[in-house]
Amino acid sequence: QVQLVESGGGLVQAGGSLRLSCAASGRTFSSYAMGWFRQAPGKERDFVATINWRGANTYYADSVKGRFTISRDNAKNTVYLLMTSLKPEDTAVYYCAASRGRFATREYHDYDSWGQGTQVTVSS
Repeated sequence: QVQLVESGGGLVQAGGSLRLSCAASGRTFSSYAMGWFRQAPGKERDFVATINWRGANTYYADSVKGRFTISRDNAKNTVYLLMTSLKPEDTAVYYCAASRGRFATREYHDYDSWGQGTQVTVSS
């Protein structure tokens, strides 16, 4: 029902910042909770951040809390992930996801639609 396309990934030095964007198509975007996940080579796909349908509630993985900020602009059908103070451990493919449940969720299986992913590489 919702198509998601991530952009904004790239190469950045440790301590730098990067903003990822996720453009969504579909008339019901504003009713979806949104999330970001990431997957490094040889590792599981891990939760990063989530935001509810109105943007009032957000939750973060402990590893990124205080450094990453998730936000959304429903008028633009876009969700963002602002990453600051980046570390080499943040290197991964980052995926945008949408949940029809409306409530912010950390659970992988609560998400109905996924983007193709965008590579983020942090050099030391």
